[in-house]
Amino acid sequence: MQNETLPEIGSTITIEKSTMNEILLRLKQNGFLTIGPRIENETLIYGAIENLEDLPRGYTTEQKPGYFRLFRDRHSRYFDIIPGAQSWKQFLFPSCVELFSLRRITNSWEFAPRAVETPKFAFIGVRACELAAIQIQDAIFMREDFTDPIYQARRAHTFIISVNCTHPADTCFCLSMECGPQVRQGFDLNISELDNVFALTIGSELGRKLMAGLSFDDASGYVLASVDQKIGNARRQMKRNLNTQDLPELILENLDHPYWNEIGKRCLSCTNCTQVCPTCFCWNVTDESSLDGKSTCRERVWDSCFNPDYSYQAGGNTRPTIYSRYRQWASHKLGTWKQQFGTLGCTGCGRCITWCPAEIDITEEINNLGNEVKR
Repeated sequence: MQNETLPEIGSTITIEKSTMNEILLRLKQNGFLTIGPRIENETLIYGAIENLEDLPRGYTTEQKPGYFRLFRDRHSRYFDIIPGAQSWKQFLFPSCVELFSLRRITNSWEFAPRAVETPKFAFIGVRACELAAIQIQDAIFMREDFTDPIYQARRAHTFIISVNCTHPADTCFCLSMECGPQVRQGFDLNISELDNVFALTIGSELGRKLMAGLSFDDASGYVLASVDQKIGNARRQMKRNLNTQDLPELILENLDHPYWNEIGKRCLSCTNCTQVCPTCFCWNVTDESSLDGKSTCRERVWDSCFNPDYSYQAGGNTRPTIYSRYRQWASHKLGTWKQQFGTLGCTGCGRCITWCPAEIDITEEINNLGNEVKR
């Protein structure tokens, strides 16, 4: 039965899972491109979805250091998967975007700035660690002294349906970073998936209005207790831990410790960890000219502090060794990031562990550094 009243912001309701199709339809009618996890080419990606059937229902991901496997499990839930290599960063901070172009007109050049695109995204199934990563990038690209117009235009028109994580992977450590598994803030709607229903928490006025005329019930004490139990189980399942007490001081006061070189002996400097990281934001600009010399364009592209060319400047490379590049990444992520933006630059999503071909585990390495320092 349709409800004549709207739920209050902050309230939790229950909906039949099929009702989510109507929510997705309304988002599309309002001009949003609905993006969510889906299976493509036998792997897990973020792509356009039309309805619930596009989601990875019945799938689970198994993740370990240097290992990722997607498989069907004996359940019928939509959000049991833990995200793969892709993150939501690719939509707000595109991996390649044209900044401007020049075209030769007789003896002069015509300048054509790129119009800032303002697509409206609706992200479906954003985990707590991923939402925290988006908020970290907000602080990077929308500062008081500088705002990236490309990021701001995309972020301002983003609708977020987050989801509480109830089945963390082996590489997850969001609990250590206080970023999960429960979503706390920053969403429009938040899903807690039970076997038969979605428990839906209203996070914004836009999310509230989206429920107009839809069938829902106020969440019962049993439903709320079931959600709390699932989140509690997820916390207990998380085995990896990173000791964040005095973490920036530990790293920044021991930049010359020999243990960094031990890590460098295993690191391949392949850039995998930075490419899959939802908060890394290194970028470069490249100029591309046409073969006839009549036009050129400048593009912003993702880069990595593990790329030797990234730290090359007049006079040589400031980080010529692999261990120095790993140290730069870790000391920024878990040290100077706090000084710059007020938070650590890691949300504990575990991607850097899963997708490292050398099976380097940042939680293990930093904890080992702490133990070596104590010795």
